[in-house]
Amino acid sequence: MTPVVDLFCELAAVRSPSWHERPVADMVLRYLRDLGLDPIEDESGATTGSDMGNIYVRIPGTVEGTPIFLCAHLDTVPPVDEIVPVISDGVITNEREAILGGDNKSAVAVMLEAARLVLAEGRDHAGLELLFTSTEEVGLLGAYAWDASRFHAKVGYVYDQGAPIGEIILGAPSSKSMEITFHGRAAHAGMFPEDGRSAIAAASRAIAEMRLGRIDEETTANVGTIKGGTAGNVVPEWCTVVAEARSHNDKKLVEVIQEMQDAITFAANVAECEVQTTFLRSYQGYRFTKDDVAVSLAAEALAAAGYEVSYALSGGGADANAFNEHGLECVNLANAMVDIHTPDESIAVADLDGMLKVTLALLDAACA
Repeated sequence: MTPVVDLFCELAAVRSPSWHERPVADMVLRYLRDLGLDPIEDESGATTGSDMGNIYVRIPGTVEGTPIFLCAHLDTVPPVDEIVPVISDGVITNEREAILGGDNKSAVAVMLEAARLVLAEGRDHAGLELLFTSTEEVGLLGAYAWDASRFHAKVGYVYDQGAPIGEIILGAPSSKSMEITFHGRAAHAGMFPEDGRSAIAAASRAIAEMRLGRIDEETTANVGTIKGGTAGNVVPEWCTVVAEARSHNDKKLVEVIQEMQDAITFAANVAECEVQTTFLRSYQGYRFTKDDVAVSLAAEALAAAGYEVSYALSGGGADANAFNEHGLECVNLANAMVDIHTPDESIAVADLDGMLKVTLALLDAACA
């Protein structure tokens, strides 16, 4: 196996769910220091609640051109079992019934190995910065906590799209999330049910009134969790729902959120419950054209690495959303992750090697 594959398997085997990324953060710090670099770890953990801060390192350029930054997140969705990477027929999977963690450790491995090769081979480049963030999976918290003014580069990339290599993401949606808590009145469900006010019934009515799923080609809405009540024989006095909406059209997003809020208010009134809505951390969408610098450099690099270039819009957010909101140009490149967030997750050995080739081609394309 190639070094990037070995490194990925080593990283993937270490559990790092959001807020608990410390073991992998320490691995990344050791790797960078072994390269003779001097990475820094910011104090964002105090803001994000993570046991790590964002990790940053800069390799000054050797020639004129466009400096670039690369970013990958160290957290994963919660694994429900151990992670034991195995390779069969050129594909890496988890031997156990749990995620593999290719989202986003495949990108972490590629970026680290690219930095190693730049230094070991004395490759000319216009400047390379690496950022490894925490808590991406729970709302891009690490990226938003990062002080983007610390970047020397204004152009950057994340590899965080589950599609074949060659796909460039020109845009991602804006998102709004909210936590809704219905407050009813508890009562014995068998003896005095008429005295109770069911918060779960109110929440259920609200959800039934909402337009969920794919609303149109630009917009989606979802209710992700619902929990409440205390016992089967008690009319539930509370129920909390977490919901979200996303759209590439900000006007549509506002309209869908208002529809959801109207459904919540109506349901609470019918059930004679009180309701409290708290809006959670959301992110702003973005849109690029094919002529933008970050996009044209990516297209040049992908073609040079032998990949057919295509363009798409994403339905999900990534750390790129936060950086673009801060005034940078950050493009998300597909890196061939398959079935992320599921026990069927996999990534091909050839695609890890391919993204390393793309990364080196990006550095070449960015030279004047």
